Amino acid sequence: MELNANDAGFLPVILGSDIATYSLARTFHEQYGITSVALSKGKYHLCGDSSIIHSIYQEDMDDPEGFAQRLLAIADELPEEKLLLMACGDWYVDLIMENRAALEERFVIPYIQKDLHDSLVFKDRFCEMCDRFGVPYPKTLALDCANPPEDISAVDIPFSFPVIAKAASTPAYHYVEFEGKKKVFKFSAREEFDEMFRRLVASGYHEKLLVQDFIPGDDTNMRILTCYCDQDSKVRFAAFGQTLMEDPTDNGIGNPVAIINRVNPEVVEHARRLLEGVGYTGFANFDVKYDERDGSYRFFEINPRLGRSNYYVTAGGNNTVKWIVDDLIFHERFSGTKIANEDGSKALFHVVPKRMLLEYVKDPALKEEVRELFRTGRAVDPIDYAAERKLIRRIYPKIFLSKQTKAFKPYL
Repeated sequence: MELNANDAGFLPVILGSDIATYSLARTFHEQYGITSVALSKGKYHLCGDSSIIHSIYQEDMDDPEGFAQRLLAIADELPEEKLLLMACGDWYVDLIMENRAALEERFVIPYIQKDLHDSLVFKDRFCEMCDRFGVPYPKTLALDCANPPEDISAVDIPFSFPVIAKAASTPAYHYVEFEGKKKVFKFSAREEFDEMFRRLVASGYHEKLLVQDFIPGDDTNMRILTCYCDQDSKVRFAAFGQTLMEDPTDNGIGNPVAIINRVNPEVVEHARRLLEGVGYTGFANFDVKYDERDGSYRFFEINPRLGRSNYYVTAGGNNTVKWIVDDLIFHERFSGTKIANEDGSKALFHVVPKRMLLEYVKDPALKEEVRELFRTGRAVDPIDYAAERKLIRRIYPKIFLSKQTKAFKPYL
């Protein structure tokens, strides 16, 4: 395997081909000058034409059968390298957890153990953890799809419509298909919910379905929190942000597409209690929403990895992957907790055009803040990177934004 030589002392191997994959590769390149290896099921312009990524394609990349053997075969081609394995997708994290014993022979794995992973990532169990550590979350009903009620319409939902519904297990949900499948559902009427529940059960999904009280407010009420816990399970870094807009499409719904850096000690403290209480290590990414009814910030879920919009942290002045590398590769010792952007610095992470973002944001003060960040050069598109050398890759960000406009317009 021909790769650009580097003297960083390690090589990132990233599973995926999406914005998260490219953002991680860019972050490694900015900090260490490294060309990352990215494994994916097929070639896509975003990563496949990049000069900071060495892309490897395997159609069966996310097939559980032989997953570890495929990765170890690639490791065998790089016998002298210390390999850092990163996942962009909950199903990849799940596969790494299942194969940790074999993979640890050659890869540094920055993820929690499977038992802790399962106690947090299944969203119904996350709610239990929130109860345990006093972390606010929406009112929630968990329904067992493996043993559904005979009469779905008779299920008592103890809060009024509209409601939010989502699969408790993202990895299990990834492998099922049914008409109308979405990452997250919002139902205004009971009949709509009942029909989706029947289709979900029939699809073969056998984990829990969560039904939650809908917290009012548009995307600008959403928040994102990224924390890093070192090997002593202490929170050493936290970066908070305000989402301005989310992906509205069926497959991407809920993914932030524009974020401004913020600071909120209260939300960080909620996360710290939970993470340190369970003995967490590595990065954790939380989805949070501000509830204007009582002024609380309610936690929706935890992702045991850097999220799709992870570059909002780096754009705000704090390189994310340096925490992993310092901790797991160079075994540095940390003290205290660094809170990102406490000095008032901020940036705008965005993967949608400026015009579309300004059309979506209604609050005049927030709209002006967006304009100011664009005017002062602090609006950052993670896939628009000056280090790219190929012409096709340098023009791709403009093509991508045009595609975003076309894809989002029917929903807005």
